[in-house]
Amino acid sequence: MSAAIPAPEHLFAPLTQRSVTFPNRIVCSPMCQYSSVDGFATDWHLVHLGSRAIGGAGAVITEANAVSPEGRISPGDLGIWSDEHIPALARITKFLREHGSVPGTQLAHAGRKSSMSVGWVAPPQNVPVSEGGWENVVAPSAVRYSENFPLPHALDRAGMDKVVADFGAAAQRAAKAGFLLVEVHGAHGYLVHEFLSPVSNKRTDEYGGSLENRARFPLEIVRAVRGNFPAELPVWVRLSVTDWVEDGLTLEDAIAFVKLLKAEGIDLVDVSSGGNDHRQQIPIGAGYQVAFAERVRREAGIATGAVGMITEPAQADQIVRTGQADVVSLARELLREPYWPLRAADALHQPASWPMQYERAAKGKVERRKPLAG
Repeated sequence: MSAAIPAPEHLFAPLTQRSVTFPNRIVCSPMCQYSSVDGFATDWHLVHLGSRAIGGAGAVITEANAVSPEGRISPGDLGIWSDEHIPALARITKFLREHGSVPGTQLAHAGRKSSMSVGWVAPPQNVPVSEGGWENVVAPSAVRYSENFPLPHALDRAGMDKVVADFGAAAQRAAKAGFLLVEVHGAHGYLVHEFLSPVSNKRTDEYGGSLENRARFPLEIVRAVRGNFPAELPVWVRLSVTDWVEDGLTLEDAIAFVKLLKAEGIDLVDVSSGGNDHRQQIPIGAGYQVAFAERVRREAGIATGAVGMITEPAQADQIVRTGQADVVSLARELLREPYWPLRAADALHQPASWPMQYERAAKGKVERRKPLAG
């Protein structure tokens, strides 16, 4: 059993990891926008992410940022596989920092769930090459997610080396673009998760079979990111801790893997679930994944993030105060209400800074927002 981590005071208590201090425990979760062309960030991304910074989120994390063209979920995904992507991303990180939020990006490879239609197309469809898709869809094994997804090619060692190099190069570009936080996407059925899960990893070599083997390649990716991102800045991992099917990844295996992540210098695990098996039966409800975050935090002795159906200020505050998680990640709720943190501070009677342009809308005297220090 790992040493217990003290519970934070409340939702608006600052959090310091390495050289970065988050002004509060509210994180704008990565959310695909499907609004890029050739991976480039656009005005949409600036406004979408910038609004959440103005609204007071302690950290704002971009959507899954593909480390290679073939690592995108869809042709509309954000990308960081080229130095040409850096200026548009730097414009965003500058704005986020000016408005007091820690800028983060989620480094991702979609694996067998790539070359798919954008999120508002239902049901999802494999995008053909003639419409901007690609054929080099890769995975640990040649097992498709479901019938309307592409049949992937099983990665060989050369392909795995390329993926590791792509993640390392993306981490370097993230730093150059001004991100103070990177998160490795190891959830929701994408490449890292595919290697960890026995549902999608059917390999018979040293990268398949036991948890030790299934964890081997994900750890290579994590090392490449941690080793290529500045040592004074934090690295997080988003992880699906269960597949919600009997023969899938278990919470016990996920906790064992998290202990390995901690040893690699990972600062926080953003705890999610599912996304790797279409048979999954997820009991979705308010805070349905919070118990996973609490158990990972307690048993692995690492900071965690809770995500999923967290909508109310008192709910988020209780998660933090009781030590179930160190941060709460909001997604759809911040789409509905970009200024949720300001409302939460008012509801919880906690001080929160306001942009000076908005001060006249506050209830009484408030602290004026300052740029992020450093």
